[in-house]
Amino acid sequence: MYPHERSLVKELADSPFALIGVNSDKDRTKIRKIVREKNLNWRSFWNGPDGSRGPIATQWNVRGWPTVVLIDHKGIIRFRGHRPNDELLHRLVEEAKTF
Repeated sequence: MYPHERSLVKELADSPFALIGVNSDKDRTKIRKIVREKNLNWRSFWNGPDGSRGPIATQWNVRGWPTVVLIDHKGIIRFRGHRPNDELLHRLVEEAKTF
């Protein structure tokens, strides 16, 4: 999903939009390397040494990776699901901008 996420960040740079990632890998050093190699220029949080059972995933009831949660500028969840295709994700972001 990185290429599409990168294009969304670029396209929506002047909009009230933020992309936030949560990584469930247990090895924090490995995550830092991936962030550099993949040129991830958005905020990404580590879910802790328990991986997919870490505090962020637990609090947000994440059961599969990647889980996408689209929250509009009013704080309303407009989409929650696993692995939406690029076209669907783009359409959902565009729709959320109109609310």
